[in-house]
Amino acid sequence: MLSVSDLNVWFGQIPDRVDAVRGAGFRVAPGESFGLVGESGSGKSTVLRAIAGLIPTWSGSIRVDGADLRRDRRDRAFFKTVQMVFQDPYASLHPRHSVDAVLAETLRLQGMDRIDRRIVRLLDDVGLGQSFRFRYPHQLSGGQRQRVAIARALAAEPRLLLLDEPTSALDVSVQAEILNLLADLRAEHGLTYLMVSHDLSVIGHMCDRLAVMQQGRIVEVMPVEDLRAGRSTAPYTAQLMAASAGYRAPDAVAAPGA
Repeated sequence: MLSVSDLNVWFGQIPDRVDAVRGAGFRVAPGESFGLVGESGSGKSTVLRAIAGLIPTWSGSIRVDGADLRRDRRDRAFFKTVQMVFQDPYASLHPRHSVDAVLAETLRLQGMDRIDRRIVRLLDDVGLGQSFRFRYPHQLSGGQRQRVAIARALAAEPRLLLLDEPTSALDVSVQAEILNLLADLRAEHGLTYLMVSHDLSVIGHMCDRLAVMQQGRIVEVMPVEDLRAGRSTAPYTAQLMAASAGYRAPDAVAAPGA
């Protein structure tokens, strides 16, 4: 479904050019959930944005469902195949557009018919009833806004979803709900996921394989079973695993007079 080869992404021009991604490559099979992990600034979200067409300054090869992507544009066929869910659901929704307007606009842009019926089905798919249809973003919780963002992505009936830290802006209490929703939608619709996260536990729950990024390069590609077992070949991956395991609290200091 997705093939990335020798991907380089940069910002600015020489002598001020910054190389954000260098020589990255990986493949994602149809129906697979593939994760990109690494510390902040490692280039993982930049890879997603280059695929989505939001960054034009890249070289290398990106193929989606066998079709080569051009740097300068994405056609309608691309957006029928690929959609993206962003990190901040409030920033990605127009504050003056109701849920109905957001979904209706997307459906019309994709040339869909029976708009009303499709909106109802999309809201049901993401666990929101019709009572949410005419609400505005400020009337929704963070989790509800992200459900609307997911519904908007599904409106095009894509096969590949790019998920950029889809739960990191949410309260811990609702993160699991959104992750379980995404897992259910993947199974129900046969979707392929490319998910970015700095949280290894999220990747361990959601993905089949993952790539570890450091300073713009992929240092290791591994099955999720190795992540869960704490097995790695790259020292940086071992450091990430150790950091995600938490810290050992220092011995308690006895209170005066105890």
